[in-house]
Amino acid sequence: MSDKLMKLKVNVWRQTNKDQSGEMKGYVVENVDPHMSFLEMMDTLNEQLQHKGEEPVAFDHDCREGICGMCSMVINGIPHGGHKGVTACQLHMRHFNDGDEIFVEPWRAKAFPVLRDLVVDRSALDRIVASGGYVSVNTGGAPDANCLPIPKKEADLSMDAAACIGCGACVAACKNASAMLFVAAKASHLAHLPQGEPERYVRAQNMAQQMDAEGFGTCSNLSQCEAVCPKEIPVRVIAEFNSDLIKAQFKG
Repeated sequence: MSDKLMKLKVNVWRQTNKDQSGEMKGYVVENVDPHMSFLEMMDTLNEQLQHKGEEPVAFDHDCREGICGMCSMVINGIPHGGHKGVTACQLHMRHFNDGDEIFVEPWRAKAFPVLRDLVVDRSALDRIVASGGYVSVNTGGAPDANCLPIPKKEADLSMDAAACIGCGACVAACKNASAMLFVAAKASHLAHLPQGEPERYVRAQNMAQQMDAEGFGTCSNLSQCEAVCPKEIPVRVIAEFNSDLIKAQFKG
């Protein structure tokens, strides 16, 4: 890998607010270090824009460590840029070449309205969790919970699902803008624990109903969501969630 600074053409979606239409606008970004993260490259672009007296590009970010799920960008047509198991903030410019042309867009979904440039409103995911993605039954204090035996297989399955950071890449990748991978992961990590078992089926029903109310589409069954998930949540959780929805009809 060369340490030579790069010059790139970066096409970015610019949109003033949710009520205005947007468009792609091209910029030349110079002095891009291959060791930069993608967000650091965006910082460099914004510094150049500010020096010219232009409005910087608005984009979400927080931890920049692949934990918070804020860096919601479609890079060259793929959420988070297409490198397996990484968020946009973990994508480094060494994966690009000097002179490359890059396209950066926000998540595209009816349930994720664009607020400005690359920033979208993802509060629909919060409302889905609020509809049932929690345990409300009395499970005692922490010492009591630790006394509950949980088979390692179930604990591992729960932890795998709990890795979901709620970034919304699954929605952006799905041709139907489905949130099934997110919803199923949030339900699965509780369903595999004894504390979550009492509300398992009503939880599935409530979260599915809220998902539909928010305007997300149906599952495409093509596994695009699994392919772009930065935490590599398997589509197996969707099968589990669908099974719970069916069983819920007979549980009353």
